[in-house]
Amino acid sequence: MKAEKLKTANSNMKTIIALLLCISVASAQQISKTITPNGKNRLEFQTTLQKWQEKLKPFNTPELLKSQEYAELRQEMWKELRDIMLGKTAKPSLTVVPVKVTDDATCTDVPFASKGNTIELAVANNSALSAEGVKVEAMNIPAGIKFTEKTVTLPTLKTKEEQTASFTFSVEKTTKVNKQDTLRFTITDKTGQTWTKEIKISITPPTTYELLQNYPNPFNPTTTIEYQLPGTGTRYNVSLKIYDAIGREVTNLVNEQQEPGYYQKVFNANRFASGMYIYRLIATDENNKHHVFSKKMMLLR
Repeated sequence: MKAEKLKTANSNMKTIIALLLCISVASAQQISKTITPNGKNRLEFQTTLQKWQEKLKPFNTPELLKSQEYAELRQEMWKELRDIMLGKTAKPSLTVVPVKVTDDATCTDVPFASKGNTIELAVANNSALSAEGVKVEAMNIPAGIKFTEKTVTLPTLKTKEEQTASFTFSVEKTTKVNKQDTLRFTITDKTGQTWTKEIKISITPPTTYELLQNYPNPFNPTTTIEYQLPGTGTRYNVSLKIYDAIGREVTNLVNEQQEPGYYQKVFNANRFASGMYIYRLIATDENNKHHVFSKKMMLLR
C-alpha cells in the first residue's frame, strides 16, 4: 500500500511537471497566434518551440525546475521566441566588398613569381542580428596560386559591424601569365546562408630575360633547364641548344615560337660522354633582335 501511494505520488509529480511545460507551451502558442506577423515567422516560431521543448525535457523533477540553469534556459527561450514574434530574427544579411586587390569592374594584375600578395574582403552585417561563425573561404583557386590559409573565420559579426577577412597568397613561376582567372570566395554563417564574391586576377609576365642555372648540376643523366621571356614582346622565336666543350652542337632542345612566360626543359644526356657542356638560349623578338644567354653544366658518370 505504501509502495502504491509512492507510485501515485510520482505519477502526480510527473503530471504536474507536464502541466507546467504545457502551460509554457500553450502561452507561447497563444502569443504566437496574436502577434506573429506572417506564416514564415509562425513556422520559425513553432520550429524553435519544438527545439526548446526537447532541450527542457531533462528538467523533470521539482529540484531541477527550481535550478538556476533551468531559469536561465527559460529566459533564453522566451527571448528567442519574443524576437521571432517581433520579427527580429531575420537571418543576418551580409555584404562583401574587396578592400584591396580589385573591384567588381576590373581585373587586377598580380606580379609574376611574387610572394606576400594580399586580398582583403570587408564583410559587413547589415541586419539587426549578430552573425555567428562567419566563414570566408577561397575557392576556385587557379593552379600555381598558393594561399597561406584558405579559410578565415569571423567568430561574431555584430549588427551593422564590418570586419575584414585577409588572405595572403604567392604566385609560382609556373603559373600561366596574361590569362584572366577568377577567384571565388564563399561566405557562410551558422544559419546556413551562403554568399559569394568573385575577384578577377591576371598574372603579369616576367619583366626581364633570364636563363637559370640547370639543376641538378653536376648531373647524371638528366637535368632541368629553366628560362623566362619578358612581356616586352608578344611572341619570340626561341632556340635552346646544347654544345660540347669544343663548341660542337650536340642537340637542340627548343626551336619554336613562344609567348612571354616561364619555361623548363629536361636534357637527357644518356648517350653523351662525361664532361662540360654549354647550353645557349637565343630569343628573337618582334624587332628581329637576338637576345643570347649561355651557361655551363657538368655531366659526371
